[in-house]
Amino acid sequence: MARDSDHEADAPRRRNGARRVADVLPAVGGPGFRRMGYAQGALMARWSEIVGPSYARHSRPEALKFARGEKAGGTLEIAITGALAPMLRHVEPQIIERVNRVLGHGAVAKLRLRHGDIEAAPAPPAPRAPARLSDETTSTLRDIEDPGLRATLEALARALAEKDGPPVIE
Repeated sequence: MARDSDHEADAPRRRNGARRVADVLPAVGGPGFRRMGYAQGALMARWSEIVGPSYARHSRPEALKFARGEKAGGTLEIAITGALAPMLRHVEPQIIERVNRVLGHGAVAKLRLRHGDIEAAPAPPAPRAPARLSDETTSTLRDIEDPGLRATLEALARALAEKDGPPVIE
C-alpha cells in the first residue's frame, strides 16, 4: 500500500515546503477513477440533462468500460431501479447518441443495465407565483402592438423581476 511519503517524492516542493494542488491531485484522484473504470465525470454531472429528469431519478451511470487499448465503442453500465429497464431500452439509441455528444466522440456503443438501489434525486422545486411587474413596466408593455412580441417581453421582464442578476437559461 502506498504511503503519503511515496507521493511526496513525486510532487515537487516549493521553497516554503508546500506543494501545489495541481501537483498532488492526479496522484490522489487518478487511481480511484481508474479503479472504477469511470474517467468521464461529465456523465455524472450531466446525467439528468442526458436522460431527462424522470429517468435520472431512477438511474445513474456507474462505469464506462472499453476493450483493452480502445477509447471508443465502449459499454456504459447503468444502475436502475424498479421496472425502468424496458423503458430505458426503448430510448437506448437516444441515450447513446446524447452520451457520445457530451463526450465528444463515439465512446459508447452499448448500454448494460443493472438493477440496484439508487437514492432518489430530490424532486424539482414547486413553481413559484409569477413576479409582479412594476406599473412602469406594465404601461410600457401595453404600448406594444404585436401580441407575440409583447408576451415575449413580458416573460423576460418577469424573469428579470424574479432573480437577482441576469436571467439564467435552465
